[in-house]
Amino acid sequence: MNRRRVFFYVQHLLGIGHLQRAAILSRALARADFDVLLVSGGAAVPDLDLTGFRLLQLPPLRARDAGLRELAELDGTPLDDALRARRVRALVGALQAETPDILITEQFPFGRTQLRFELVPLLEAAHALSRRPAIFASVRDVLRDTVRPERVAETLATFDAYFDGVLVHADPAIVGLDRSFAGWPHIMDRAHYTGYVAQEDLPSRSACDAGVAEAGVAEVIVSAGGGAVGGPLLRAALAARPLTSLASRPWRLLIGGNLSDAEQSALRSQAGAGVTIEPARTDFPALLARSALSISQAGYNTVVETLIHGDRAVLVPFATARETEQTRRAQLLAERGLVQMVPAETLDGRALADAADRAMAAPSIRSFPRCNANGGPATARLLASMA
Repeated sequence: MNRRRVFFYVQHLLGIGHLQRAAILSRALARADFDVLLVSGGAAVPDLDLTGFRLLQLPPLRARDAGLRELAELDGTPLDDALRARRVRALVGALQAETPDILITEQFPFGRTQLRFELVPLLEAAHALSRRPAIFASVRDVLRDTVRPERVAETLATFDAYFDGVLVHADPAIVGLDRSFAGWPHIMDRAHYTGYVAQEDLPSRSACDAGVAEAGVAEVIVSAGGGAVGGPLLRAALAARPLTSLASRPWRLLIGGNLSDAEQSALRSQAGAGVTIEPARTDFPALLARSALSISQAGYNTVVETLIHGDRAVLVPFATARETEQTRRAQLLAERGLVQMVPAETLDGRALADAADRAMAAPSIRSFPRCNANGGPATARLLASMA
């Protein structure tokens, strides 16, 4: 029997979280005997784990700046019609060559609307195939706030025209998509919760706790994802340390690869005794499990690992006028008492110190029911039943 083919489109614009989650899902689908082609439209990530699936790299685009409104080539050259046409040809050509059983678009039409110029032609080409694939959107637990009713109406019209369903990679007992998407009643009968998508080889809490002699024990772990916009959080952490009840604990700042050399040097010059500054680590879940407190942004991947392994946490969401997802996620988790939150606009040493002390006085994350983080295998089972 031929393996069922999956054509999975993903575009990361600023950090690499979207691509990482798509890769985790692709590996889960491959283990379930799907033949997966992951089509990436962002910058290449050299150490991406491609076990079990194929990767097609489109001519890469990124967000021109943190506002996420405009697209550009990696060198900052604005996106033009020629590059748009190249991307459309590459996408549609790959789809027609693959003739997949399943087409998945990451975020679209609930996000990534800047990519309509290529995603609508892709969807139209899929519907024109002699054997149309099943078509799903893949979204996270929280969507970007959409103020205008016409934007919601446009999303629903696109969904109705092209899609069979939406895969919601969340645990509705923690955060439901209805909390961030006004059109939920219209799509709820075609929405499928899978649970959060987590790295498939995350160690168990007991295994992490066993490493009592290793890094992270009773520490404060400060992380800022890929680092491109993490400088303010890391600087605030250094300012907060002497103001907290945790000043005598070791603090460990994990720096993403996209933080500039100048910012890294400034942080190292400000760090005093008891502060370790080092690159982001692959054993981050184990550090979380051994730590006293996690301070981080509120990106999907970091939050999922925190909910699985963390003891106590402070979330400082990255936010702009357009990027509201992290703020909404942090607010919803704080409402449930799982974490403490510092809004980006109020971030400074004092505010972060106060939040850290509140977190230490609050119940541990581990005192709450554990979230469903079986999203990878659950997605594979769901698609196998529906393809």
